[in-house]
Amino acid sequence: MYRYDEYDFQIVKERVAQYRDQVRRRLSDELTEDEFRPLRLQNGLYLQRHAYMLRIAVPYGLLASRQVRMLAHIARKYDRGYGHFTTRQNIQFNWINLEETPEILEQLASVEMHAIQTSGNCIRNITSDEFCGVAADEIIDPRPYAEILREWSTFHPEFAYLPRKFKIAFNGALEDRAAIAVHDIGLNVVRNEQGEVGFRVMVGGGMGRTPIIGSVIREYLPWQHMLTYIEAIMRVYNQHGRRDNIYKARIKILLKAIGAEEFARQVEAEWADIKDGPSTLTVEEFERVAAYFTPPAYETLPPGDQELAQLRSEHKGFDNWLKRNVKQHKTPGYAIAILSLKKTGVPPGDATAEQIDFVADLADRYSFGEVRVTHEQNLVLADVKQTDLFALWQEAKARGLATPNIGLLTDIICCPGGDFCALANAKSIPIAEAIAERFDNLDFQHDIGDIELNISGCINACGHHHVGNIGILGVDKDGAEWYQVSIGGAQGNESSIGKIIGPSFSAHQMPTVIERLLEVYVRERTEDERFIDTTRRLGIAPFKEHVYATPIKAAYNAGEDAYA
Repeated sequence: MYRYDEYDFQIVKERVAQYRDQVRRRLSDELTEDEFRPLRLQNGLYLQRHAYMLRIAVPYGLLASRQVRMLAHIARKYDRGYGHFTTRQNIQFNWINLEETPEILEQLASVEMHAIQTSGNCIRNITSDEFCGVAADEIIDPRPYAEILREWSTFHPEFAYLPRKFKIAFNGALEDRAAIAVHDIGLNVVRNEQGEVGFRVMVGGGMGRTPIIGSVIREYLPWQHMLTYIEAIMRVYNQHGRRDNIYKARIKILLKAIGAEEFARQVEAEWADIKDGPSTLTVEEFERVAAYFTPPAYETLPPGDQELAQLRSEHKGFDNWLKRNVKQHKTPGYAIAILSLKKTGVPPGDATAEQIDFVADLADRYSFGEVRVTHEQNLVLADVKQTDLFALWQEAKARGLATPNIGLLTDIICCPGGDFCALANAKSIPIAEAIAERFDNLDFQHDIGDIELNISGCINACGHHHVGNIGILGVDKDGAEWYQVSIGGAQGNESSIGKIIGPSFSAHQMPTVIERLLEVYVRERTEDERFIDTTRRLGIAPFKEHVYATPIKAAYNAGEDAYA
């Protein structure tokens, strides 16, 4: 995996020193909070409802075990013993003391980590498919390109003060596991008729107040021009993106205003001036970065199918785990194992310091010392021998990390919501917990099959509710917390934005609302039809009719809580 070069070390060292002095001046009141705010945000430090929150960058979701252990140390020493993995493949600590933040950043730097550009109107953490380099359906490993883009975008002076935050994602496989369609820029690896590598470029995706699926503005971009073309996109956005209204500042609004065709024309015109400039990638530069992502020392292994079949027949829990949490690896004899952070009773994405340390140990024993973070808020061991899967399952199960629910109803994506975030209209964690408890039956979940349930505490959509098969949005209603429900959203190759089914619900009603949605699905589904398929075939009308039937409808009309 990528290791810092001399420039990275120097940049991060100088930034820590600079920030330490900024904190000193804030604590001595030489800086007001208004003056300090942009400085702390440049280092990933937010002031939330109860305390400061520090967001640490995990570029393209990749961590070495030594870095994972540092995260456990930070959780234990500086927080309340846990961390929260986010939909940006980062990690957040929610109970940070301001005076200790320079020390935290210094310790992060010692393991080649930082919190730079995890906030502010800049290019944020570059994300990717969590199975990069190991997926059986991979066209090409996009991590070298993601790293090149990270290096190029870090502290790029032209893009330090964009109209709004900017998010870029890579997908290098046939199946889009990086949700590229809802990013400001989504880059999908493709090959042209000659077999040459390039990118299909999508621009203008996003969620928030105006959820939009991105538009393809170039079907094939040669890889050598990745930086120059993105620079052209950023220049057009920087020139014409709105700065007078924070709610209309994202690039998606610009595309919507002028149209994708006109935006693409302006990008092509801008690109013509810089296309063959100094940012054009060379084979030598690509190979320099790609050398950090060479495959580990895989062994030549016989298939473990027969042994696994025996263990599966003897252990139903192991069989369920293999079905949901283990994915096909492109190297014979190996598998991809997902560690679920969605055990019932635990906030989605949270892991204790002890669990984080334990994951580092598992990585060293079973996966070449490497851990991946998914944008679904789970963790991945990408290179596990098939013959080690049973032992891994036993160990992970003992620590609450082997819930066999990946892709199922209780694999809920959820932001911290009103329990922590000052922007939130409503709490999201209690809703996730109530739904998980109501449907904490694995046989039922496996029968229901693939379904994505996403929860956001406010319209900023950190829980990606717009692309949930079922999406839940916290809203403020006369000072009370209510929840708006949408269905039909999806990420991946067939991305779509969900449609709101009707008036909002109280917190106590939410498990019953989900139950009624599922009742319609079970009643109407055809063989092998997923929830999203049934929703697309029927539309929202039958779901809406059943959900708002008595007593929910009567209670809603009376302004009461039917399930209090």
